[in-house]
Amino acid sequence: MRPGDIVVVESFSRLGRSTKDLIDLVNYFEENNVKLISVKENFDTTTPQGRLMMTVFQAFSQFERDLIVERTKEGLKSARARGRIGGRPRVGTKDITKAINLYNTEEYSVKEIVEMTGISRATLYRYLNNDKN
Repeated sequence: MRPGDIVVVESFSRLGRSTKDLIDLVNYFEENNVKLISVKENFDTTTPQGRLMMTVFQAFSQFERDLIVERTKEGLKSARARGRIGGRPRVGTKDITKAINLYNTEEYSVKEIVEMTGISRATLYRYLNNDKN
């Protein structure tokens, strides 16, 4: 696409999978001076009415994003009130000590240590790097 081109679609449902996708695409088109026409919805961003409708769509999309953020914050607050902390569970110090000791013996590969202790490779390396510092 080049500036000044017009994208014609049969329906918005053919252009994006969700409202957010659609609005992101239309914003991209606007930024690159590409116009959009949807035959089924009788929508044309080359007209003042089409630009107005796009502004309304963007407002609803922003409203939807704000609601999601608000609900997420409320859910986290509610979970904390019930004693839930969230995140991954911490690895026990016994497992870390065992993994570091196995590593220091130089008899086992990192893969074997991970399988024996159940900690992740990244966790093992993080604790090994902390010991060196």
